[in-house]
Amino acid sequence: MNKAQLVEAIADKLGGRQQAADAVDAVLDAIVRAVVAGDRVSVTGFGSFEKVDRPARYARNPQTGERVRVKKTSVPRFRAGQGFKDLVSGSKKLPKGGEVSVKKAPKGSLSGGKATTKAAAKKATAKKTTAKKATTAAAAKKTAAKKTTTAKKATTAAAKKTTAKKTTAKKATTAAAAKKTAAKKAAPAKKATTAATAKKAAAKKTAPAKKATATKATTRKTTARKTTAKKTAAKK
Repeated sequence: MNKAQLVEAIADKLGGRQQAADAVDAVLDAIVRAVVAGDRVSVTGFGSFEKVDRPARYARNPQTGERVRVKKTSVPRFRAGQGFKDLVSGSKKLPKGGEVSVKKAPKGSLSGGKATTKAAAKKATAKKTTAKKATTAAAAKKTAAKKTTTAKKATTAAAKKTTAKKTTAKKATTAAAAKKTAAKKAAPAKKATTAATAKKAAAKKTAPAKKATATKATTRKTTARKTTAKKTAAKK
């Protein structure tokens, strides 16, 4: 079937050959323009048209067998829908009369228009926004967890410092009390030692004085005796 035969096949349904030709031309023009622009034209149940990029490669000339380099290019590709495949394979039967029972395409499935492009752009933007929100929420959770961990660590460190300070203060107080107690115990001992030392010094001072007094008394007696002897001798 060529284009003219296709127009004749649908002319009765569209009210005339001219209307059918205009409809076929409009559909094909919309598909070609959409695919050339890089859009994907999808008709549910029938198939989809899309643009495929082929990288540069090497091929062989079938006539000469010579290796030839093929440049990078883009080609159109049609993929049949599941409903179309089922009818061709025979798993589903074609109706005897009327239109083929292919699933009705949902609104906007025939891409290639501005409305469809805008809808696709809106969907892509919505997906990006959702992904950003999810990423932001995850980052916020991580930040909150880090802050909580840092606060706990800081609190623990502060508690340790406070405990250390209290322990140091207790040790200092205990050491001071021990020093005071030792000083109190040492004070009476020092006083007793001082008193004993003073008594010894006084005894030492008193002993020479007594010796001097005894020596003086002996000297006086000796002098008196000599004087008495002299007087007696003179009388004789």
